[in-house]
Amino acid sequence: MSARRPVLGLLAQCRRTPGRLSNPRCRRGLSTIPDAQRATPLFARYLSLTALGLLVASPLFYKMAVDNTLMLDSPTLAERDQLAKLQPVDDASPMRLRMEKFVKEQQREIVRGLEAIDGGKFRIDEWKRREGGDGITCVLQEGNVFEKAGVGVSIVYGKLPKAAILKMRANHRNIVNDKAEIPESLEFFAAGLSLICHPKNPMAPTVHLNYRYFETANPDGSSGTWWFGGGSDLTPNYLFDEDAILFHKSLKDVCDAHNKDFYPKYKKWCDEYFYNKHRMESRGIGGIFFDDLDGDAQDKETLFAFIQDALKSFIPTYTTILNRRKDMPFTEKEKEWQQIRRGRYVEFNLVHDRGTAFGLNTPGPRVESILMSMPLTATWKYMYEPERGSREARLEEVLREPREWV
Repeated sequence: MSARRPVLGLLAQCRRTPGRLSNPRCRRGLSTIPDAQRATPLFARYLSLTALGLLVASPLFYKMAVDNTLMLDSPTLAERDQLAKLQPVDDASPMRLRMEKFVKEQQREIVRGLEAIDGGKFRIDEWKRREGGDGITCVLQEGNVFEKAGVGVSIVYGKLPKAAILKMRANHRNIVNDKAEIPESLEFFAAGLSLICHPKNPMAPTVHLNYRYFETANPDGSSGTWWFGGGSDLTPNYLFDEDAILFHKSLKDVCDAHNKDFYPKYKKWCDEYFYNKHRMESRGIGGIFFDDLDGDAQDKETLFAFIQDALKSFIPTYTTILNRRKDMPFTEKEKEWQQIRRGRYVEFNLVHDRGTAFGLNTPGPRVESILMSMPLTATWKYMYEPERGSREARLEEVLREPREWV
């Protein structure tokens, strides 16, 4: 109604009387018009019709302006989080920001710990995703202890296409309400820390670690479906039982502090997941692995505390093992065996690993960071078989029949 008032006023001022315009204000407003035109009733009629047209059109213009305002895009999840980061991240912040802060802090701690052992320095690459998010990839190559070590953090914002939503519903029925129509896309957030260490010495084991958090967003930016995943596993070329026991005991202690059922369940999951089906053997001697841990397992805060403790336990455990083995003597034959085992490692990562596939199939992948886990060198020998009764043969026996170490 308010949009019509100026036009109604104009009409009131310009009411016509025979032969002239009655309102002096209207006459003053039309002082630039020639006298002959001002005197004609026809002109006054045209003016009245113009004012009437404005009266009719004004509500339409007003509605168009309001509708266009409402049609403006709402901020994306990434934009909402950028605003939230203007304030310090604390326990009241969204889990997205808390997980991002935690993994970046742990990345710095781990890099310092590994540099202290190697004596070399990591190359640090900070990068941005055009689709939303960023990351930090730290790599040490051809060092004194490590042939290659990588510690990467990825923060990913994006949209799940309808096909991905349908696939995820297999494990997460509440990703979309059963009664709701499947949307064409759904905003998501993912944050994680991944680590790989390939030592030079074949007596020192390769280690892998990954802890991550995934969340979808409601239209208002609030948390939708969420889950944690991760784990850590050890891949020796030569088996030292005391190393395997220490590695598994450390993980069991962390698990038991939160839930006595975690270690047996996640140890079994690890043995099953890191399995080279085409070779019919495990990639290594395992550890723990879990995925899709959501509210059905435990509440979000309890699971986050578990993730934090598991990640913090890595450096004390692995550096103890590494200090035992990094300076041991080895032969060319033992180095060759290390290269063969690394070939099996590569096979698993490229053929079976879901994380590698997810990363490479996410729009705008940073391939160098995704393939950071690959060793610098590996060997494939046709029909290679270790000698019966050798240390190499013993490792293969254990990889075909996973053991309970604690």
